Amino acid sequence: MSSRIRDLRAWLGGHPMVPDSLLAALLLVFTLVDLAQDVTFPGHTFVPHDALAYTATTVMIGVLAVRQRFPMTVMFVVLCGEVFLLIQDHRVSGEMFAFLIAVYTVAAHLPLARSMLGGLVALLVLIVMVVVSGQESGDGFYTLVTNLGLVAGVWWLGRSLRLRRSYLAELEDRAARLEKARFSDARTARVEERSRIARELHDVVAHHVSVMTVQASAARRIMERNPDAARESIETIEQVGRTALAEMRRIVGVLRTERDPAAPAAELTPQPGTQDLTGLVEQLRETGLAVQLEVDGEPRDLSTGVDLAVYRLVQEALTNSLKHAGPHARAWVRLKYSDRALTLEVADDGHGSSEAACNDPGPGHGLVGMRERVALYGGELRIGPRAGGGFEVRARFPLEVT
Repeated sequence: MSSRIRDLRAWLGGHPMVPDSLLAALLLVFTLVDLAQDVTFPGHTFVPHDALAYTATTVMIGVLAVRQRFPMTVMFVVLCGEVFLLIQDHRVSGEMFAFLIAVYTVAAHLPLARSMLGGLVALLVLIVMVVVSGQESGDGFYTLVTNLGLVAGVWWLGRSLRLRRSYLAELEDRAARLEKARFSDARTARVEERSRIARELHDVVAHHVSVMTVQASAARRIMERNPDAARESIETIEQVGRTALAEMRRIVGVLRTERDPAAPAAELTPQPGTQDLTGLVEQLRETGLAVQLEVDGEPRDLSTGVDLAVYRLVQEALTNSLKHAGPHARAWVRLKYSDRALTLEVADDGHGSSEAACNDPGPGHGLVGMRERVALYGGELRIGPRAGGGFEVRARFPLEVT
């Protein structure tokens, strides 16, 4: 689009097809050839051109070569030449074209105030020339009107093309700004997508690896005295590992779908939500963490984003409890639905979670990831130690009123 606008601007005069120097040379040759002809006008005999008249003609046409750089100066030189030829009673030929070109240049290349001043000066000089030549009556009046109309039309043409060039320049600038904004938006979207994927990967991997680590540690401790319990722990590790692989395949499947629309849709599964909290709690119970799930109020349909955020928040909080609360700790998850909000509380009564859980691994992960998720949906989050021991994560998500 920008290249088309630039081409149109060039066609309108930004980069003229015929250079000004060539235009001046062609007009000068035409004028000299025409003046060399023996042309007579009924009722009036002009004084033949002498050396001074030819010099004036050459100068007033030659300055057109720099008309775009010095529009007002060029028009002043042309007007002076026209007046000189009129006073000396020399015949005017191509000099009149130079006069019109100078008026057009002033209108097309100067601001409104200066171009209007130049146009008025040109009209006044033209009126004086017609009056002095004695053509103000009879056919002279018709000549005066037509010449004034011609000059005004040329000035208006130059002004219109200047406005069109300005409009096209604004379009070109706007197109450039839009291209920059689009590039910036795309870069921001890529950064946000990377952050989202990193958060999803952390939530999936950290939870399942933590469960597997706890189970492996328990199996190692009881392997000799209780082989059956150790076998159950190993089976749990296998089950959790398979679940982790399945969720990893789901995330990778989403990425492959974004890159390759022909990727099989069977690789994709729905995002987890509050309906999956029961399974999550059961999974944590199998690891030895006593977890209770309580739901207060009438469950409501949540948006996909809030539903996923609640699940990931519970998953991260329980994973921290599993890693840091210590043996024999208890945890509970409470969901409270109201007309305007959903309140989530995940707490434990352990003794090691407070300090360890606050040592978050970095932006976009762990507890910082919790804050990002809650803030994204306009919620409020409180993370800290409980009164009487343990750790607590409390979040409040606003809900649409139905």
